[in-house]
Amino acid sequence: MNKNVIRSITVIAVFFCLVWLIGLGWAVGEYYAGKPEKVPEVNSVSKKAENKKGLTIVALGDSLTRGTGDETGKGYVGVLIDEIKEKTKRPVQLTNLGINGQTSTQLSKQVQQTEIGRQIEKADMVLVTIGGNDLFRGGQGLADFDTGDSAAIEKKYLENLKFILEEIRKNNRNANVFFIGLYNPFIDLDQGKEMSKVVRHWNYDSAEVSAAFPKIVFVPTFDLFELKVNDYLYSDKFHPNTKGYRLIAERVASLLTW
Repeated sequence: MNKNVIRSITVIAVFFCLVWLIGLGWAVGEYYAGKPEKVPEVNSVSKKAENKKGLTIVALGDSLTRGTGDETGKGYVGVLIDEIKEKTKRPVQLTNLGINGQTSTQLSKQVQQTEIGRQIEKADMVLVTIGGNDLFRGGQGLADFDTGDSAAIEKKYLENLKFILEEIRKNNRNANVFFIGLYNPFIDLDQGKEMSKVVRHWNYDSAEVSAAFPKIVFVPTFDLFELKVNDYLYSDKFHPNTKGYRLIAERVASLLTW
């Protein structure tokens, strides 16, 4: 082949190769034009940071909420909070609004107070114990026990309970609410079996009222005290002792999702 022809072909090939390389460089430059040198990090909340977010708990009700009878002073509320802190590693802020001797009528008035509503509004969890003073009246209810009277008392109590739960939900639609059922402290006495029937019926109706509301859980305690009631009662034979409160706290804790 003529050397001039070979030379011409070589020059043309080199030319097209250069054109291709220039085009490739241009295309790559266009692709990365305007792009940052470093891809920004995605803002995300680490699991550790989530766990450090505090949990706000409001406790409402009577002497069981206050922990009367517990020599440690914690009651079921305090034991439950210790359990939550241990399992979740999260700080917990507690507002205990329980009042010794409080009845459902009194609690229905308390939850209407502006400041109480504000506390409920901030809560992630609400704990409630109420009804024991309506039914037992500090033990007096057993002395003049009558099935007819207890039915009338229960009717008024259920009306109050419905109102209380409505007020809680009006102030806070999202908090988990745990309503603690009644146990029978008089089960070993002469009228204990009759009283147990009343308490079981009372708890059933309370659970039915609770079930009508979203995220309100009825927590049964009757079975915890049924077989060894005196082992779990304070010296007044009415309130739980330290062991009794721990049983209640463990029952509530078993219903939590960590």
